[in-house]
Amino acid sequence: MAGLIKTEDVALVKERSSLEDVVREHVTLRSAGPGSLKGLCPFHDEKTPSFNIRPAVGAWHCFGCGEGGDVISFVQKVEHLSFTEAVERLAAKLGMELTYDESTGGRPRGEGIGRRARLIEAHRVAAEFYATALVNLPDARAGRDFLRERGFDRRAAEQFGIGFAPRAGEELSRHLRDKGFTDDEITTGGLAGRGSRGLYDRFRGRLVWPIRDITGDVVGFGARRIFDDDRIEAKYLNTSETPIYKKSQVLYGLDLSKKAISRDRQAVVVEGYTDVMACHLSGIETAVATCGTAFGVEHIKTLRRIMRDEADQAPARVVFTFDGDAAGQKAAMRAFGEDQRWASQSYVAVAASGQDPCELRQSGGEPAVRALIEDAVPMFEFAVRTTVGRFDLHSVEGRVQALRAAAPIVASIRDRSLRPEYTRTVAGWLGVEVEQVSAEVARAGRTAGQHRGRPRQSEVRD
Repeated sequence: MAGLIKTEDVALVKERSSLEDVVREHVTLRSAGPGSLKGLCPFHDEKTPSFNIRPAVGAWHCFGCGEGGDVISFVQKVEHLSFTEAVERLAAKLGMELTYDESTGGRPRGEGIGRRARLIEAHRVAAEFYATALVNLPDARAGRDFLRERGFDRRAAEQFGIGFAPRAGEELSRHLRDKGFTDDEITTGGLAGRGSRGLYDRFRGRLVWPIRDITGDVVGFGARRIFDDDRIEAKYLNTSETPIYKKSQVLYGLDLSKKAISRDRQAVVVEGYTDVMACHLSGIETAVATCGTAFGVEHIKTLRRIMRDEADQAPARVVFTFDGDAAGQKAAMRAFGEDQRWASQSYVAVAASGQDPCELRQSGGEPAVRALIEDAVPMFEFAVRTTVGRFDLHSVEGRVQALRAAAPIVASIRDRSLRPEYTRTVAGWLGVEVEQVSAEVARAGRTAGQHRGRPRQSEVRD
């Protein structure tokens, strides 16, 4: 069993680590009075900030959920680490070598840093390996051609760290072993699997995008099929869940976007890695994407903390881009289902041609991508249009059904001052009297109030 980190080293790590810098990697802060900063708590949902830090004292406390502590406890809780792992992570950022108490066993040979740090380092080495392979391997030409056809040159590939996974299937595993990583570390990190003949690389013959956490550490990869004879039919493969990679909590591109998101108080959520690239290269530096999963509650929490999505501030702006097909509409309506979790106004951007941002950049250039985001329509408007579009508005029955389907959406608009205008707009779309729509919206509001009951534990707390 590993020994304890020496007490004096723990004290030195705490003294040298800036609580403000560490917290700012996860939360956008603003002044809360002399010597104090505040932001949205990373440990519970809230619409007004109750999370406070005092940098000079090195302490943090949330008046909403009651959590608090020092820089070590913050890292423990926000990154789900043990005390030792949190100290080791902070020490690594400081470039500080820790010593362990020999009387409690010392640190086992070959384990100078904890498991998480070892897995992070393995992914860093893997990312470098893949990036080098993209440039140097003859087989990688298909990957280079794929990028070039989509308007991405070598500089863009380097900016986003894109690489190539060799086709042989054992190259990365061999490279990691040569660098001192064990088979258990390689498989636990999701970089390889274990078969009857030993390790085999998780990704083979694919373009590879490194997925980084909010601090910039590589925690996983997304791999795109580029060869017709690839035995795995799925267009994209992503790293499976590991101790350092939870797809419900990671957004691709967030490490590059978080400063712009905080500065502009805007986030643009796109559907793929190449869409993030196209947006960033077009000047939309706030673009992020999910990694093999739907945009969910944990993603919302993360973005809200960074963009200061606070009820008592000027509205922030979140824009979702979707393909123009049925799947895109379904994804948009799923996002609308979680719209109440935002304090800000959410929007939807769908190109008239149905193209995604990457395709739009190819056909219309960077100005077309910027125009797509600038011309986004409010989420409620998109939801109503999508809903009424399912009905035959040329028949009386169809108009009545459309009205009944759209009324709950209008009734759910948080800003009551917008409801009369949407009521008139919907009446115009449906070709019915405003009073008829108003009555149906009021009825829908009463019904929703009756079914709402007591708030669930997962709902937002003010």
